[in-house]
Amino acid sequence: MKSDIAPRPRPRGRPREFDETKALDLAVEVFWRLGYEGASVADLTGAMGITAPSLYAAFGSKEGLYRRVLERYQQGPGAHTWLALTEEPTARGAIERVLRESARAFTRRKQPPGCMISTGVLRCAEAHQPVADLVAGLRSNAVKLVRERIARGIAAGELPLETDAGALARYFGAVVQGMSIQAQDGASEAELLGLVEVAMRAWNGGAGRPRAR
Repeated sequence: MKSDIAPRPRPRGRPREFDETKALDLAVEVFWRLGYEGASVADLTGAMGITAPSLYAAFGSKEGLYRRVLERYQQGPGAHTWLALTEEPTARGAIERVLRESARAFTRRKQPPGCMISTGVLRCAEAHQPVADLVAGLRSNAVKLVRERIARGIAAGELPLETDAGALARYFGAVVQGMSIQAQDGASEAELLGLVEVAMRAWNGGAGRPRAR
């Protein structure tokens, strides 16, 4: 999904002596696996193969690194949502693709389970609230993108004009978050794909269509 995090100017100083892209990919795995609060600077520098001074020189702080990691995640493992919403010719196809690809992505063996953003920093110490607000904003933006795609589907005649695009978007957003939690609890790809089949009945009418009030 396209990132809405504003880029920050690079700090001045000596040229970096490490591959920043590779270091960010390694930091993604640490934050994804341990969470923001659970990942210590020692965990991060150990995985990235750099020293703490190098981390602070390159990223400013642990929070600064996390912001860059979120950007990297959205461009890599989390990009399937944005691609589905923009590439599929129908709204229904876009939403189903988001769910199906989420089921596969959340259960890949070579990466931590679940979604780094969907269930990231849900609760934290007060000092880290700005980070929690940032991740919550990314989740809200994802729901907004889904709502906009559904609204275009309504305009195109795919759904009744009285369909509540906001409610339907929040429903599918809740499904994705639930899939992320269940993947972290050990649900398999097949089990999550079964959930997708049930969830799509809300679109087909098998479970009723959300209507505007």
